[in-house]
Amino acid sequence: MGAEVRTTCPYCGVGCGVIARVDEAGTVTVKGDPEHPANFGRLCSKGSALAETIDLDGRLLHPEIDGRQAGWDEALDLVASRFSETIAEHGPDAVAFYVSGQLLTEDYYVANKLMKGFIGSANIDTNSRLCMSSSVAGHRRAFGSDTVPGLYEDLELADLVVLTGSNLAWCHPVIYQRLAAAKAARAGLKIVVIDPRRTMTCDIADLHLAIRPDGDVALFMGLLAHLAASPAIDQNYIGAHTEGFGAAFAAAAALTVDDLLERTGLPAMQVREFFRLFETTEKVVTCYSQGVNQSASGTDKVNAIINCHLATARIGRPGMGPFSLTGQPNAMGGREVGGLANMLAAHMAIESADDRDRVQRFWNAPDIVAKPGLKAVDLFRAVEEGRVKALWIMATNPVVSLPDARRVEAAIAACPFVVVSDMLRETDTTRHAHVLLPSLGWGEKDGTVTNSERRISRQRPFLALPGEARADWWQMAEVGRRMGFNAFDYTSPADIFAEHAALSAFENDGSRDFDIGAYAEMEAPAYDALKPFQWPQPSGTEKRETRFFAEGGFFHPDRKACFVAVEATATDRTDSAYPFTLNTGRIRDQWHTMTRTGKSARLSSHIAEPFAEIHPCDAMELGVADAALVQIESSYGKAIIRALVTDRQARGSVFVPMHWSDQNSAEARIGAVVKPATDPVSGQPASKNVAVAVSRYRAATYGFAVSMAKPDVAGADYWALAKADGGWRLELAFHDGIEDWTAWSRKSFGIADHIEPLGYADQQSGDRRIAFFDGERLLAALFLAREPVAVARNWAVSQLTADHSDLRRRFAIIAGRPGADRPDPGATVCSCFSVGVNQIVAAVRSGCRSVEAIGNELKAGTNCGSCRAEIRGIINACVADAAE
Repeated sequence: MGAEVRTTCPYCGVGCGVIARVDEAGTVTVKGDPEHPANFGRLCSKGSALAETIDLDGRLLHPEIDGRQAGWDEALDLVASRFSETIAEHGPDAVAFYVSGQLLTEDYYVANKLMKGFIGSANIDTNSRLCMSSSVAGHRRAFGSDTVPGLYEDLELADLVVLTGSNLAWCHPVIYQRLAAAKAARAGLKIVVIDPRRTMTCDIADLHLAIRPDGDVALFMGLLAHLAASPAIDQNYIGAHTEGFGAAFAAAAALTVDDLLERTGLPAMQVREFFRLFETTEKVVTCYSQGVNQSASGTDKVNAIINCHLATARIGRPGMGPFSLTGQPNAMGGREVGGLANMLAAHMAIESADDRDRVQRFWNAPDIVAKPGLKAVDLFRAVEEGRVKALWIMATNPVVSLPDARRVEAAIAACPFVVVSDMLRETDTTRHAHVLLPSLGWGEKDGTVTNSERRISRQRPFLALPGEARADWWQMAEVGRRMGFNAFDYTSPADIFAEHAALSAFENDGSRDFDIGAYAEMEAPAYDALKPFQWPQPSGTEKRETRFFAEGGFFHPDRKACFVAVEATATDRTDSAYPFTLNTGRIRDQWHTMTRTGKSARLSSHIAEPFAEIHPCDAMELGVADAALVQIESSYGKAIIRALVTDRQARGSVFVPMHWSDQNSAEARIGAVVKPATDPVSGQPASKNVAVAVSRYRAATYGFAVSMAKPDVAGADYWALAKADGGWRLELAFHDGIEDWTAWSRKSFGIADHIEPLGYADQQSGDRRIAFFDGERLLAALFLAREPVAVARNWAVSQLTADHSDLRRRFAIIAGRPGADRPDPGATVCSCFSVGVNQIVAAVRSGCRSVEAIGNELKAGTNCGSCRAEIRGIINACVADAAE
């Protein structure tokens, strides 16, 4: 067997340690690292499937210029010359970088140094603007720095954990597992979930507050007013370590009870219970994520939460504090090097003349930026308006992820010069690039990332570099050199990390929070062996873990925290034309725009197509049945989505995942529907509260297909494509019928003319089934109906890898259902062990009445644990049915 390599997961901000092994045959296996302090060996479904996502299918392996293969020298010379010419003619603000929390810290550092210190513009922003910038702005307003005070351990030490705007079970599964284990071990631990939807996280909640979208500011203002009149208020801490309490309290006290209840939509009894729990529990951690950040009032939400912790001095001590949960694997690392357009490296501030001078001298830079650059939404508006004429996009897919996505796409398509660095050749964004640069992926990258608790870990390579792909830092350093700058002679990521560490310590007398000067002299061997550590780690100090602010010591000039007076504005964005509220977000087994997780058939088996959660009463009024198609529309765009009718969703709202793109669906880019409204402080888009119209999407014919070859979906008005074991699975809908379905199938699935179809058609019902076999192999099968097709999908998918030498198995496909000897497992619940709902129901009926019993019987829920809430829901439903 090959050697084990300790590395870090490339998904969410939990920052789990992973052990990768490559055997003599080249097979990669992964497991959780039991020594990594973020996860202690746990992995979620996505992390467990990492080895299934590292193939070279679809990879960009060589530089390209206008669609033709080019050498690195030609491509880099072109990038450098076009950027230099644009700057010379139009000034440095005519160029821009749009980067990503998928970059390693070393990549991020070089990008910011090149743009802010040498090109002389701050027009470098990141997709972290879309997920974490409201937290950054809230931290800076309150603390004087972008400091996360606590540790993951605090969630396990707390007696009350408040999860607001966070579906922890699906978006940060390993932290959810740690919290669930702590609650199971200690009955006194209480959990409150604040979320408009009843998500899977509510499985461990003692109290679920189904708040109206954007009602958080009002709720925490009300809490502050309540705390100020209670014994929980800590006047000594407020007096010694803070400023601005009077104004913040006056604003909170002015909010009447009626206004509070109207803004939040919550019953008074639930509000009182939440306030009581927070007041009477000293050890409180409040975790917040995208439901707080992705809002037009996101920064105020963050400060409303922090205000409550400052007022009670519940910050910086074990089991206490506000805790921002990061969305991406290196959003924190990007923040450390000034990845946002309004920040400088090492947590220094563009608006500070001293900081600008300090960074300029350290870098020996010809020109340091004097003002903030354009934030993401404004940056692409500047591209549209022609003010930005040369754009470099790195490791992100803004044509899918940004709001008003169609307008963003049109802006990029019209930009005179676009460079895209990416792993994949074909994404919604790469199709508009003049120059494509092949970048490294997980398993090939070499550098560091920082997780949500300020812990820096190594990503180490264990795969050979594919084709001519190169590190992002190398690409930018080469362009910097070719533009005539002499400060980019790096030979390894270790060089960059040491410089980054040295800058953090440069003239740092303790007035800046970020200091890893202990690693400033690090050379390559020590860098290669670097173990996870938490910052700060100043030079000359022993390795330690640190909480901030228990005894003050904030980073405003007076070393005090600032209470921020916030305002509870109206939260309803709907009107008669757009009467529903759209909430967007993530699902359990997919990541961003699925360029990585979409490669795994196992991850796609849980949810294989885009969906819209709709409350049953709303669905009834709309005439929408479960599994029908719906159109979600705003004044900016529309999307066509499968309806999931569920009482988890509040009336008047719909939830749609953000993962689908034009690469795997016909019209499911939900970013195209989202209004480009932003928080006025942070610039973060408001993706959780969008006014939309919902209507049934009617088609003449619906279809489902499985195919060994990747289908060509020409002629389909709706389609959604996903990987499956042995091939692909495909959902379809057509406005009009196809005249010759056999001919369409041959073209779509690449079936040779000599292969005869096996088929069935019922003219009265409209049902039709066509299958093509080559010997014992099923090449493709198409199932058609006038209503959404009711075929057992996972069973149909399994036929791609089954032996069909027995004619009875072929006719089972034509019949559209498995034989009695081959039961349908049902929709996948546990991706780790491919366990379906029908298998769980059968186990419950045979006597398994607990999640643990199901795990013992089927293994479901025993690996990553992300499906345990769904399993419990199935058990409860079965028990309830049996009792009727």
